[in-house]
Amino acid sequence: MSNATQSALRGGPRDQPGNPRVAFGGIDKSSVRATNERPDFVAIQQSPEFRDLRRRLKWFIFPATAFFLIWYLGYVAIAAYAREFMAQPLIGEINVGLVMGVGQFVTTLGLTALYVRFARRRIDPEVDRIRQDAGESDQ
Repeated sequence: MSNATQSALRGGPRDQPGNPRVAFGGIDKSSVRATNERPDFVAIQQSPEFRDLRRRLKWFIFPATAFFLIWYLGYVAIAAYAREFMAQPLIGEINVGLVMGVGQFVTTLGLTALYVRFARRRIDPEVDRIRQDAGESDQ
């Protein structure tokens, strides 16, 4: 063993009796300071910027949800009550029911992609602005 290794195993002068042990690098306190200051959430909620953000979000969420529910429930209703229509072949063994069923997955992925795009362009910048105005830093 080298002298440096032996010294590290024995400990340094501060590890000797009578010297309090400190954290790595001689740092004994965290640089993070607790603070009682919290954003005023009520003021943020009542601000025109926040209300505009909520309105903008509702204009996307409610129509998209209504569209998807009508599409999904329509598919279920047609599958339950119009079996002959769903069984009509389109190409070989592929029928209307199969195409509509796969369309459910495609619609889900499409709506998710649209929401992500909408949120990145219209929602996230406004959220960042509101956080900055409230004095909240990015984490």
